[in-house]
Amino acid sequence: MEYLCGNDQKCILSYNDIETATKNLNGISKKTELIYSTIFSNEYSNNVYIKPENLQITGSFKVRGAYNKICKLSEEEKKNGIIASSAGNHSQGVAYAAKLLGVNATIVMPKTTPLIKVSSTKSYGANVILHGSCYDEAYAKALELQEEHNYSFVHPFDDKDVIAGQGTISVEILNELSDADYILIPIGGGGLIAGMAYAAKSINPNIKIIGVEPEGANAMKESIKNNKVTSLSMVTTIAEGVAVKKPGYITFEIIKDYVDDIITVSDLDIMEAFLMVIEKHKLVAETSGVVSIAALKKLNVKDKKVVCVLSGGNIDVVTISSMINSGLVSRGRMFCFSVELPDKPGELLEISRILAELNANVIQLDHNQFKAFDRLKNVVLEITCETNGHEHINDIVTSLNARGYKVNKVY
Repeated sequence: MEYLCGNDQKCILSYNDIETATKNLNGISKKTELIYSTIFSNEYSNNVYIKPENLQITGSFKVRGAYNKICKLSEEEKKNGIIASSAGNHSQGVAYAAKLLGVNATIVMPKTTPLIKVSSTKSYGANVILHGSCYDEAYAKALELQEEHNYSFVHPFDDKDVIAGQGTISVEILNELSDADYILIPIGGGGLIAGMAYAAKSINPNIKIIGVEPEGANAMKESIKNNKVTSLSMVTTIAEGVAVKKPGYITFEIIKDYVDDIITVSDLDIMEAFLMVIEKHKLVAETSGVVSIAALKKLNVKDKKVVCVLSGGNIDVVTISSMINSGLVSRGRMFCFSVELPDKPGELLEISRILAELNANVIQLDHNQFKAFDRLKNVVLEITCETNGHEHINDIVTSLNARGYKVNKVY
């Protein structure tokens, strides 16, 4: 099978490349075992399994492709050193693989990369350069440095050996669950899904491969629609690991041939999936890692064996806190509202009594006279409470309205 590389040379990918990558990675990458999810299975009426690549060495699948690529370099190429550009996970995979193979690595990362990913990359001994506001700008800088220092470039997705390394995930999935019906896979530049789709379809041509992109970073879906690699003018998503403006040329061709559909998910969908994964499965995942979970609600099938690739788990604690709060709000588990009350004794007690009757747990309240329109007579009470879903929130609003209180929803 031939695909056109970025330098207009033909790249021939075969299942032998997948088998070679599997051998190269034996004892290097972790064989992450499938986790059956009773929670997601019940919620989405399918038999849902999670492929937890967040538990992989370096915290994501990227080490597979990176190691497979670097170990196949010539001795001279290894001696000259390597360079890569990455939003985070590829950088750690390259740095770790380079350390194992004794190769000097330089990594260019966007300035927006979470600090945990920057520090982790440095911990493996790589030289890290922060440049640009997105992957594409970091990539351009890496190409400049490659030309200047004669480094070998380890592309995060548009490279045959990198793609083959990612394809080993499908081999593991189908060795463990040979009758899987669907595999849901995140898409950034397309390396993960290209390798996995090719490997999976080579083993079982009837399996369905579904790609998942954020609505604000749907470069591959646009490329498929336009039948050519398409660059977005901008990307906007909380899933920074898949925030790619322009997908790969090789990956586009493989995806066009082997991927059955691409689903897009909103940031709200991603927040909800993040909360459910961390709360129900006690798995720490990054935002780009859970997009496949977020797509379950949009998969219009029932009683199928569905595998979701949870692609990475490198996320900082501050972001975790923010994502949990956002997820709680989107799932109706946290409700903040304000009411304007007469500034007289007993009013706060009455509101508290109503909320207690409805089993809403008050987390925080702010009793502020200066926010009221009539500051001499009234006071604004802002309350944040723990709730049990959107129906529970509706009951609270209805009950307060029935008692003459006008509720203004904050979030």
